[in-house]
Amino acid sequence: MPPSSYRTVGFNGYAVKFSPFVPHRIAISASQNFGIIGNGAQIIGDVDPLTGNFIELCRFHTRDGVYDCAWSEGHENVIISACGDGSVKVWDIANGPQANPLRSLHEHTHEVYAASWNLAGGRDMFLTASWDDTIKLWNLERGESMRTFAEHAYCVYAAEWSPHHADIFASASGDCLLKIWDLRQPHATLSVPVHDYETLCCDWNKWNDCVIATGSVDKTVRLWDIRNPSRELHTLVGHDYAVRRVKCSPHAENVVYTCSYDMTVGMWDWKSPAPLLNRWGHHTEFAVGLDTSCLVEGLVASCGWDEMVHAWNTVDGSPPPIAAMMRAPQAYPPMATASPAPVA
Repeated sequence: MPPSSYRTVGFNGYAVKFSPFVPHRIAISASQNFGIIGNGAQIIGDVDPLTGNFIELCRFHTRDGVYDCAWSEGHENVIISACGDGSVKVWDIANGPQANPLRSLHEHTHEVYAASWNLAGGRDMFLTASWDDTIKLWNLERGESMRTFAEHAYCVYAAEWSPHHADIFASASGDCLLKIWDLRQPHATLSVPVHDYETLCCDWNKWNDCVIATGSVDKTVRLWDIRNPSRELHTLVGHDYAVRRVKCSPHAENVVYTCSYDMTVGMWDWKSPAPLLNRWGHHTEFAVGLDTSCLVEGLVASCGWDEMVHAWNTVDGSPPPIAAMMRAPQAYPPMATASPAPVA
């Protein structure tokens, strides 16, 4: 696939997520004014695998920034957005803006910074993590949360379901801790000080249910075996500023991807003596969103505060994206009209 680049004009990117159902379909979460003040947008589009063109299908606007999103694992058209006003929006992309959001769930008292859908059997369950120091468990069919997890001492930046166990998830927080949770237990089953500075992200290894990666303000990524968390398995050093996201490859056990405030995306083999496999500098502002496709091997997408979204294949020999490519979005007929649109 040729590389794809798309500009979210007027909105700074925060997250990108590949659909688990449709190859080359991407959701983009973005905010005006770097997410400090202004509206947000949840954008859905397809990348043409032959030309690399990004075709915007629909766009939903919110009254505050959108910081993250998660696709439903049971309904191919349903997606949730984590919003700056403390709400969680549930959208159906098969319907237009007038019929959305399907739900607006508002229990968090500060910004909702992360969302994760259950990957291993609980197909209607999802998590949200917030700057109110809590994580909430939701069911798509209910209008209120099922449970609140309140054992972190600072902002929770990430909550990630285990891809192996439907009852287990991990969380990463500004209190420097990684916590492992089991829904069958009343409290966190493991709490590990994984970095000396704020822990911004985590992700489970897709091949080994005991291995998890964390990224931090300390500019490193660390790999952990939760059976023996007294010392990290490996530390990946190479970013110049905070690591905002880490993603474990669904297709290669040893490969992880990272994006950083140093404006780069990294590809690593954490078991190699020379772990940095590649590094792309195609963003011109903080690189804050990153995802890997579970349907197309090697397909990666990133977004940044430069209003750019890039998608490219890291294993098929395609050329990398170009930082200077700042073309405006092409005019394709939208699946759901975005303007004029109500603000949810």
